[in-house]
Amino acid sequence: MMKRIVVILYGVFMVVESKNRVRTPLDTLPLTSACPCKDSQDVSIWFELGVPLKDLNQYYVHINKTFPTDSVMKVSFDTEVKITFTVRSNENKFSRVSLKKSDNFTVRFFTQLVGLSFIVKWTTPGLVPHLTGLAIDDEEFCVDPDVESLEKYTAERMPQGAKYPWYAEGQRPKNIDCGQRKVGHTDPAVNGETKPGDWPWHVALYRRKYNKLNYDYICGGTLISESFVLTVAHCVSVRGIPFPPEKLIVWLGKYHLYVTDKQSEIKDVERVVINEEYDSRRLSNDIALLKLKSQVQFTDYIQPACLAHAVAHDSTPYNTNILGNIVGWGYDNDNQQASTLQQAVFPTVSAETCLRSYPDYYAMFTSWKTFCAGYRNNGTSACNGDSGGGYQVFVPNKEQDANGTASGAWHVTGIISNMPAMAGVVVCDSDYYTVFTDVAKFRDWIDSYLDD
Repeated sequence: MMKRIVVILYGVFMVVESKNRVRTPLDTLPLTSACPCKDSQDVSIWFELGVPLKDLNQYYVHINKTFPTDSVMKVSFDTEVKITFTVRSNENKFSRVSLKKSDNFTVRFFTQLVGLSFIVKWTTPGLVPHLTGLAIDDEEFCVDPDVESLEKYTAERMPQGAKYPWYAEGQRPKNIDCGQRKVGHTDPAVNGETKPGDWPWHVALYRRKYNKLNYDYICGGTLISESFVLTVAHCVSVRGIPFPPEKLIVWLGKYHLYVTDKQSEIKDVERVVINEEYDSRRLSNDIALLKLKSQVQFTDYIQPACLAHAVAHDSTPYNTNILGNIVGWGYDNDNQQASTLQQAVFPTVSAETCLRSYPDYYAMFTSWKTFCAGYRNNGTSACNGDSGGGYQVFVPNKEQDANGTASGAWHVTGIISNMPAMAGVVVCDSDYYTVFTDVAKFRDWIDSYLDD
């Protein structure tokens, strides 16, 4: 339901007129501007230079119009905001007027005003509001709002022709054999069933039952070295307290969930490492490492993945859509656990797109250390049982040759953390995006253990 706030201002707004234009207090700040209305240059948005769009929390609106005595302005946004005016009374006293939590404001002027500026702040972090309407005495001055007015000015650009994250010279992973498939398959990657050896770094995590002879599958994970598996904290802990390591086993090279594969191998866990800042309520910093009791011997079906590096991450704008693969034994469309390893191709989406799809959920479970990927309303999603698996992006070593092929490696850039559930049941809602822990934001933390 649209919310509306009406305010009547008896003072006048603080502006200083010159011969050529109206000067505003914004003129001396390190700001840049954009036009939120395609059909009007008289309405502008000002925001701070050098701040990524996802980190903005306010901008300034300036309206270069005359507001006659007893006129009424109506301004609307596509999400809830609060706006703040600076008002000067007839006695030259100043005060601030804040109008909170609405997407539609009505302001009446009892004194003629030339030019108007106000501050817009948003109530949902990361959800940047767009101005969608501006009318003075019912005359609309923003008939064609530009809902990308901020994105196109603040989004960083990748070099021409680049499609994936890349590494600066000298920043290749220490293990140059990581992320390499050893079993050759010529079939293209599609949503659905994989083949043995397609994802040799993906592992299955199990929790032993009381008799220690039986165990239950709980989550996925990624082998990242001879001794460590990467997963999410909520899979291997209860309210932030890690499971005893003897309760966990790691199954490497696994393809069939309920059948023993001859190429697979079981490893016991020596230590469960939960990120120190993990919050089990909000699933923030949802990342964990499992140190294995004995080192892994790599085979055609058991290989380590590469990890995304901060250099590659920083070079990739958060608004850029990147295609990555997720794999797992999560629930299928019939809410049944998959018996063989499944895969899906997911595009990343911007933080704003993710938040707008379900503000109440994603405002709680996303942060600057997460990203969203997947689809809306097409039934393809990560689901129960997929948590802990990697978001895997193929990074070519060089541009593709004339035959359309390129050498490279698979890099884990994210870990499946959470997704909305359907109403009334603890099963994923496949019509929403998946939230991933951003691996690059935790590379220093991960490396501090790998280097031990």
